[in-house]
Amino acid sequence: MQAKSEGPAYFGCMDNHLKRTEILDFDASTIERLVTERAWRELPEGERIGAVYDFVRDEIGFGYNTSDALSASTVLADGYGQCNTKTNLLMALLRSVGIPCRFHGATIHKRLQKGVVDGIFYRLAPENIIHSWAEIKFEGNWVGLEGVILDQEYLRGLRQSVATDGGAFLGYGAGTEDIDNPPIEWCGSDTAIQATGVNNDYGIFDDPDAFYAEYGVNITGLKGVLFRKVIRHVMNRKVESIRSCALPRPAETKRAPAHSTS
Repeated sequence: MQAKSEGPAYFGCMDNHLKRTEILDFDASTIERLVTERAWRELPEGERIGAVYDFVRDEIGFGYNTSDALSASTVLADGYGQCNTKTNLLMALLRSVGIPCRFHGATIHKRLQKGVVDGIFYRLAPENIIHSWAEIKFEGNWVGLEGVILDQEYLRGLRQSVATDGGAFLGYGAGTEDIDNPPIEWCGSDTAIQATGVNNDYGIFDDPDAFYAEYGVNITGLKGVLFRKVIRHVMNRKVESIRSCALPRPAETKRAPAHSTS
């Protein structure tokens, strides 16, 4: 059995890939309580990563928050997130259980979001949308965890409503060569669910704080206000409508809708 983690304090926070930041606020009481209740630090390394990964993928539903640069504790309180906000939470939880991780910044073409957003709101969206994922140090290699973005219930609803033909699919928040079997399960190698929509690579950063200090967030100014107050609510309702198309698995309890807040 692999050695158990002692949490970030054990490493003295000397490693830049384990330190706390304003966005990666893993010392928040809500995050520490979650980690303690789930006993993630007691698990061997591979299982520890998988447990945190599955939590962020499936218990934090896909949805649109007020901003990309939200703290991890805020994303946890929201109970939903998109690529950038789920990355913030995933990284904070991983660092909290002693897993070194870093931030990979990129952009996706807005075509990946089409279907979740349409009409005038789609035309108002920037052509290139900031995108990100966490990378972990595992067994001597850096492994990308982009597949955490879409919860499995949303993916089932997508397959049973608009992505019924299988194969390559781009839209509704997904970008994959095989919508029926995307590489989203943690098994020690890269995971992905929006990879075919990526059109620009900004490279590696120690944390999201450094990335957003350099590149900013997706939408600012009047468009940012419109997004926060109107557009994201429309998008979240569309996400919920797609999720509602999912046929529940046997003995599955359906997640309560993640309602947007102002």
